[in-house]
Amino acid sequence: MTKKQTAPVLHEPHLIKDAVELVKSYPKVPLTIDCAIFGFEENKLKILLIKSDLEVFEGKFSLLGDMVRDNEELDDAAYRIMKERTGMTDVFLDQVRAFGHPNRHPGGRVITIAYCSLLNINHHELSIHDNDLHWHSLASLKEMAFDHKEIVDSCYAWLQKRIQEHPLGFNLLPEKFSLRELQNLYEAILGITLDRRNFRKKFASMDLLIDIDEMEQDVPHRPGKLYKFNFEKYEKSKRKWVGIDF
Repeated sequence: MTKKQTAPVLHEPHLIKDAVELVKSYPKVPLTIDCAIFGFEENKLKILLIKSDLEVFEGKFSLLGDMVRDNEELDDAAYRIMKERTGMTDVFLDQVRAFGHPNRHPGGRVITIAYCSLLNINHHELSIHDNDLHWHSLASLKEMAFDHKEIVDSCYAWLQKRIQEHPLGFNLLPEKFSLRELQNLYEAILGITLDRRNFRKKFASMDLLIDIDEMEQDVPHRPGKLYKFNFEKYEKSKRKWVGIDF
């Protein structure tokens, strides 16, 4: 997420008057925020959706969204919407892009800013369930209200690129995890089947996994070694995350 910038302040009265008159001449186009919240659970990627309350989209689901209030920062609006719709306050949101097709809203021209997040569903409990708010399998998602399917697809592509450039996926795993769990995570998000040997070789070359000398317990398959991600070494590394090319 970009660093919040402070708007310049005009002190001269005549400059303020000129600015006000200029803004009055601008076309009035509503601005909204839509949040694409992806969740990982049981080796599946899901998305949080709410049923649209517009009659024209009766029975269809949409992303979590609302109007941006006057004098409200975009980031503040996104977090407000998240809290009001879900009750969650500990979710990090990243701004993805704007969507402004003239016909994207049946009521007229509306520009929306899409925000995206990825979380472990088991670590975040929904305290609000209004309008049939619940998690949906991303793979089964079809027609949605507005242009929200296009927004979901765009955010998903952004997320797939993001997870190969940054180690955000490790926040979805237990503190101690196996390479099998790590590969399942990447396969779920990237939507592909990865070669086991190649996958492990790539992560071994990064030298960011700590072998804690423990094995999996009570698993229906051959127990694997458990690891931790070396966040401290990652933060100190000048090279940082060099990316993963699967």
